[in-house]
Amino acid sequence: MKIVVLDGYTLNPGDLSWKALEALGEVTVYDRTPKELVADRIAGAEAVFTNKTPMTQESIQACDTLRFIGVLATGYNVVDVEAAKERDIPVCNIPTYGTTAVAQFTIALLLELCHHIGAHSDSVHRGEWTSNADWCYWNFPLMELAGKTMGIIGFGRIGQATAVIAKALGMEILAFDAYQSESGKALANYVTLDELLARSDVISLHCPLFADTQGIICKANIEKMKDGVLILNASRGPLVIEQDLVEALESGKVGGAALDVVSTEPIQTDNVLLKAKNCLLTPHIAWAPKESRQRLMNIAVENLRSFTGGVIVNNVWKKA
Repeated sequence: MKIVVLDGYTLNPGDLSWKALEALGEVTVYDRTPKELVADRIAGAEAVFTNKTPMTQESIQACDTLRFIGVLATGYNVVDVEAAKERDIPVCNIPTYGTTAVAQFTIALLLELCHHIGAHSDSVHRGEWTSNADWCYWNFPLMELAGKTMGIIGFGRIGQATAVIAKALGMEILAFDAYQSESGKALANYVTLDELLARSDVISLHCPLFADTQGIICKANIEKMKDGVLILNASRGPLVIEQDLVEALESGKVGGAALDVVSTEPIQTDNVLLKAKNCLLTPHIAWAPKESRQRLMNIAVENLRSFTGGVIVNNVWKKA
């Protein structure tokens, strides 16, 4: 079997091994693939893996040997699923691999907003503690989380894993989700979106990007929030209307924001968030600890191994 990985660098910049995949066939791994080279690079391949490189209708139709498409991520919008379905080609994603990593990262974002550890460390290295008249100082307001309320929008695996850590910090948890679960009820009080917005000191986004969640953090909803609320997003950038968030940060309505995702990635030089007050930005890395990436690779390999054995798992168009 000829196997092509179109953009393997993000998953494996060199600290993982492709050997398990190589055991299934002849593997060619490209670090990155420009869209105009996709058709040429997958020519003759039976299995193709992609992370963010588009697999368009044209590319799928051009490769008459193609039998399997693997997505090295949970989201699969980079693949023309209908075109694959028309040819009965399964599109197999990775439903869950980074739950622990993303929950941990979300809390790291929150703790950085509360304590500004990086900024204070930089201050010390600049000599500002050495030259300070007092034995300690702080350059930002500091916040204790015990007794505060976290509102989690989207209370699936990652939302619930985040809640576990937040509860350990002494926080009360409110949750808003279209689907309520018994495991969720054990961790949080399910409330309406308006109640969550009104009561939360911290709001964390963990919902998928759907038509009814796009722009859920917008001017109208921000107005319903507490003054000084903190907003976290390690889910999808378009959940936030970025200009509305910037205006709320500038006015102080939102006390701080920490975002691992933005509307266009990589972030563009004209993105308004880059100059926003009290806004932490990280480059979509919540998912990326080595352990999480190894788990992702293991599942991706198992998806293909199962396919070669006659059993199709995690096929996104079968789920729909």
